[in-house]
Amino acid sequence: MSRIEQLISDIESYIDTCKYYPLSNVKIIVNKEQLEDMLTELRLKTPDEVKKYQKILSNKDAILADAKEQADAIINAAQVQTEELINEHEIMQRAYAQANELIEQATAQAQAILDNATEEANSIRYGAMQYTDDMLAKLQYIIEHSIKDNKEKYDSLLSGLENVLSVVNNNRNELSGIEEGEAEETVQNNSEDLDSTDTDNNE
Repeated sequence: MSRIEQLISDIESYIDTCKYYPLSNVKIIVNKEQLEDMLTELRLKTPDEVKKYQKILSNKDAILADAKEQADAIINAAQVQTEELINEHEIMQRAYAQANELIEQATAQAQAILDNATEEANSIRYGAMQYTDDMLAKLQYIIEHSIKDNKEKYDSLLSGLENVLSVVNNNRNELSGIEEGEAEETVQNNSEDLDSTDTDNNE
């Protein structure tokens, strides 16, 4: 198991061990610092793993080059043997027939080697790409769920703040109503005092 696979397994195990929020079976309580440390190491290891699979893919060229070298060697050997048969001047028709047969066999064998090498290289390439995609899919799943959980927490916080703001506004409105009532009562009392003074002076 590669290090990046181990990290993904560790993150999944950690998430499984986290406690649920009270009255919830989907939201969990996580240690932010611990999770961020694991994600940071995963982020650092991912390029190394990608390079590893790129190296595997690059071996395709080496496999094809080796197959071509073997094919060329077989064809060269067949040509050498053909030239020897011709140079010996032994029954020219037989020599030509044998030479053609050797060349056909060599060509068929070389093609088989090239076909097998191409098939093997494509298989390695497909396996590496599939493995990398699986790892990225797991990483995508972790990131998406992390974003979703944090968004739910943020929405919950905003809802709580809006409730507090509503209470504050209501309290201020109530205070404003009391102050306006007291001001009107003071004006009324002053008016009554003035009326009483005028009556006394007239008498």
